[in-house]
Amino acid sequence: MSSMIVIPTFWTKPAGTRKRTTRTNVEIPYGNATCLNDPNPPLVRMLESLRKVRGIDQIAVIVRTTDPSLEVRADERVRELLRDFEDLDIFVMGPAERGSLERRLEQLEMNFLIPAITQESYGATRNLGLIVAAVAGCDHAIMLDDNEVIESANFLETALYGLGQKFESGVSCLAKTGYYIDELGRWQREESSDFTDLFWKPATAFNQAMAAQLKPPRLQPASLAFGGAMALHHDIFMRVAFDPWIGRGEDTDYLINARMHGHDVYFDDEWSVTKYTGSAGDALTRFKQDAFRFVYEHRKLEFAKSQVDLRQVSINSISPYPGAFIDSRVGWRAFMTGLLKLVKSDDRPGYFAAGRSALTKASDYARDNCASYFAFQRAWATMMERIWEDVALGPLFFGGRAPDRTALTGQFKSITGSFKVID
Repeated sequence: MSSMIVIPTFWTKPAGTRKRTTRTNVEIPYGNATCLNDPNPPLVRMLESLRKVRGIDQIAVIVRTTDPSLEVRADERVRELLRDFEDLDIFVMGPAERGSLERRLEQLEMNFLIPAITQESYGATRNLGLIVAAVAGCDHAIMLDDNEVIESANFLETALYGLGQKFESGVSCLAKTGYYIDELGRWQREESSDFTDLFWKPATAFNQAMAAQLKPPRLQPASLAFGGAMALHHDIFMRVAFDPWIGRGEDTDYLINARMHGHDVYFDDEWSVTKYTGSAGDALTRFKQDAFRFVYEHRKLEFAKSQVDLRQVSINSISPYPGAFIDSRVGWRAFMTGLLKLVKSDDRPGYFAAGRSALTKASDYARDNCASYFAFQRAWATMMERIWEDVALGPLFFGGRAPDRTALTGQFKSITGSFKVID
């Protein structure tokens, strides 16, 4: 039984350079991105911690950036860092590998999936990791993040505990999640007592949900999930995809997707990973992102009710978190929060605009995109079957046909202006 550890790593412009907004928007942000000139990138700390873990087969590092002009530089930086980890079997999914995947999908007459697979989002990035696991023919995909540290040599044993096994009821555990703790071993999120957050207390609901999940038994159906501590059996990751169109919370959204397709994600209260959150963005940014994703999730659950082939997911089954924030009132709750912040906040206009956008832009985004996931999902299983241990992608990804990276140095800039034909 082979396992692949999948680690997405996000990179941004060097510290001290002028801020750019090429891809910056509420729907598909990359928080905790590493600066290209960071002398101590978190990816190194993560890989160092994996050295002591027993039984590692393969590791896939998925490279994404906050700006398309940085892709080659980020790819080079990651491969440079990995020269110090030749004792680990690490595959890098960079721009060249994504290009090979796109060409292969065109050959397989599935090029209509390319926009979803190459979408700039956390969900699409997780899907790239699942695709790599399928090409390698892995039985399990273990999802981590680059800003984590693995503390135990028995990590794999804990991560795979119960995966693929049947319960007494006859139901199999095909997906499971652990949870995050900080450097002090705490899982709780800081709760707000400010009156301006009267209608918006996700941290309180999260803590209540976690307290319930941490009660016996060890494995129980989850109501929330953690993308940097997930283990998926190939029987589920070959059939169920992450949603490329949800901006944040792709992990708990995957739990909902799995449940819609007849599976549960199980919470393992003995599996935790230490996560260094660093700068997760200011409170206003998090508010904007949460408003968008909760509105999107509500629309998605409502849309699913019209699909005869899907199991319905009730709000109560995923309450208090995130269920309490994905009902029909979520847009108005965000709007009221924006109004209250006009009385007292560090960015009154920003909060008001964010609250108002929950009733307008967020609803428009949800309406325009949530149906896209279901169309993508219906083609996912077919695509994954075709690329499982693919005879074309396998050698390109893991064998002797890998591209010569000496030809990929620097940036490929667009050619402008006039040119001359050379005789």
